[in-house]
Amino acid sequence: MAIASPSAPSCCCTTRTGSAYRRFSQPISTWAGAKVQCRVVARPVIASRLNASSDGELVYELNYSQRLGGGAFPVYVKLPVDVIGPTAQTMRRKKAMAQSFRALAAAGVEGVVMEVWWGLVEREFPRIYNWQGYLEIVEMAKRFGLKVRAVMAFHQCGSGPDDLFWIPLPLWVLEEMDKDPDVSYADRFGRRSMEYISLGCDVLPVLHGRTPIQAYADLMRSFRETFRSFLGGIITGIQVGLGPGGELRYPSCPTQKLTQALRSGEIGEFQCYDKYMLASLRACACKIGMREWGYGGPIDASSLMQNPESTEFFRSDGSWKTPYGEFFLEWYSGMLLLHGERICREAETIFRGNEVNMSGKVGGVHWHYGTQSHPAELTSGYYNTSARDGYLPIVQMFGRYSFTMCCSGFEMQDAEEQQINPASRPESFLKQILLAARICDIPLEGENYSRNLDNESFQQVLKMSKFYSDGLEMPSFSFNFVRMDKNLFEPRNWVSFSRFVRQMSAINMFQASLDSGGGHTTLSPPTASAFAGTVLAL
Repeated sequence: MAIASPSAPSCCCTTRTGSAYRRFSQPISTWAGAKVQCRVVARPVIASRLNASSDGELVYELNYSQRLGGGAFPVYVKLPVDVIGPTAQTMRRKKAMAQSFRALAAAGVEGVVMEVWWGLVEREFPRIYNWQGYLEIVEMAKRFGLKVRAVMAFHQCGSGPDDLFWIPLPLWVLEEMDKDPDVSYADRFGRRSMEYISLGCDVLPVLHGRTPIQAYADLMRSFRETFRSFLGGIITGIQVGLGPGGELRYPSCPTQKLTQALRSGEIGEFQCYDKYMLASLRACACKIGMREWGYGGPIDASSLMQNPESTEFFRSDGSWKTPYGEFFLEWYSGMLLLHGERICREAETIFRGNEVNMSGKVGGVHWHYGTQSHPAELTSGYYNTSARDGYLPIVQMFGRYSFTMCCSGFEMQDAEEQQINPASRPESFLKQILLAARICDIPLEGENYSRNLDNESFQQVLKMSKFYSDGLEMPSFSFNFVRMDKNLFEPRNWVSFSRFVRQMSAINMFQASLDSGGGHTTLSPPTASAFAGTVLAL
């Protein structure tokens, strides 16, 4: 399937607000310069009571009140990768997690982000799900007045069995990959990626008679039925995994190497050499009468670490501009967009009417953004160049299904990254994403890429969140902090983080009502020392 390459973006798209549709045709600069009008949103404050059944510990409950100020953006914290045991049967380090949840609630954090790993829930056999450990997390969040965002993680975590945070795909899926290696992605050198099932077989019954899309949908239905009583109250958001790292992209560069890639400028490889992807490519090439274009990706594209200007395909005047280059990139990016469309359609249908916010994530591939061809984006499946907007179609797709878009890298700055990689433009890349979200009027979730906890990083997050929200009549933005670990609760880091939460939420005080005392106690954001004894065990 090929998608027509748009001319210079007209900044006009159809969007949905409630049940009504609107069209925007104003230039980007018009929206960016509009006056700010912020809505006032209901936000839970923490009330506490003594629970006789829990050894007298304080139990926090949700009570809704109005935000203290307009333009408030809630902050969520992503839980540790290993918060659930390898069989998904139980929640690990429960005492430490309880102390951590208490600290987050008292600091004004809105909720936690819980990654639901396919490789744990449906680990041994198809259609046999184990939700016990995740139920314990949701119950604990409820106790402390925290909301939950669930991430449907259909991808692998970690680089291999020696990785401390190794979570492979379900064992029965890996068995199918052993029988048919083409269920996994492959590059031109025949190297296989086991991070995520190839989208080339999205609608083929390669998993015990089910298609991958059906397997994803079945797990989401099981989640809906298991957690139905929490949906819309405690569980208020569901992010649907769309590829490696949960992002809508190809595994052009292994996820565990992305940190090095953005420093080294790795180009990545086109992932179109499994038999299912090649069959689609050949069919599209034959359809336009160019059979010779259907035998694989560009042979002159890259060698992973190569300078783009040294390649025939990616250099400034390279073959990415030729009719063949345009055909291949339209097909490659179009297949990715179709994959996202299929999963978003299923997820929207499954969770319709459950009052949860649906979201999808795009990758923050910015380390060649300063070049003409943006090669790392092209190999990831984003047909975005200096002359073509490759993200607007993705944003429009999210908008069709009322999805929020999530993107990382909110703490990164161009000037800092260019000292290491002159072609890197994380701020410029993110601004393009944010403007597309503004134009199509879809909500946004931000994330940090690195784990910097300094004030400068937090101020950069505030700056980029304001870039998105300023001028919008009713901006909808939230931030997922990645992630909770013992470093977060170090005294110096905790002070910075607590200040950041207050700046984002515009709430400076939290009220706690002790039923046993019959009065109200004003709580200031807690110091790290109050929780360090247990929390540092994380």
